[in-house]
Amino acid sequence: MLVPLLIAAVAGYLLGALPFGYLVARSKGINIFEHGSKNPGATNVRRVLGEKFGKSGKQFGNLVFFLDALKGAAAGGWMLIVAALARDSIGWDEITLVWMQVIGVAASLVGHCFSCFTGFRGGKGVATTVGGVLVLMPLAIAIAAAVWAVTFYTTRYVSLASILAAVALPICAFFLRGSPLLITLSTAIALFVVLRHRANIGRLMNGTENRFVKKPAP
Repeated sequence: MLVPLLIAAVAGYLLGALPFGYLVARSKGINIFEHGSKNPGATNVRRVLGEKFGKSGKQFGNLVFFLDALKGAAAGGWMLIVAALARDSIGWDEITLVWMQVIGVAASLVGHCFSCFTGFRGGKGVATTVGGVLVLMPLAIAIAAAVWAVTFYTTRYVSLASILAAVALPICAFFLRGSPLLITLSTAIALFVVLRHRANIGRLMNGTENRFVKKPAP
């Protein structure tokens, strides 16, 4: 069982480490590490490119969110495809597959936040978490997404919405009677996301956190 878990960990990390935010911003001539919050996540890409290129720039931020979510989903789902295509030859049982999924998703989150391709700098892991957990716990991520939407459209704080959505994950996993493994994973993810937002928490408490506010049409 050790070899499949190591494969899942390495593949998950490398998938998560793909720096889509940096690459998308760079394609527009911008080093995202030098602008805005200097974070390569979708929120900063959307804000920075939106200010420079308007509506089309904001769409690049949406693209980054999709790609970051996709790599999380890939990290938690590729082994299911391989097992379906070559079950007789590789012999991965159901327990091994679940562990591979969990390890893959966790590793993709680490890879996203500490990418080997960008000097171990990265985003805060929200989109990658969404993609990975969508594969493992689709109902829990749907509820967490609803928490995010309600919080964001009420407060216009992306950071607060992301923190509360992350905290909602283990709560949902518990009440939906998820396995102890998934509850543990979702709890670890929630703690990790909250820690990655500790600077935002400080700004929220000080009243200096940036809001996403629609600018009036000229």
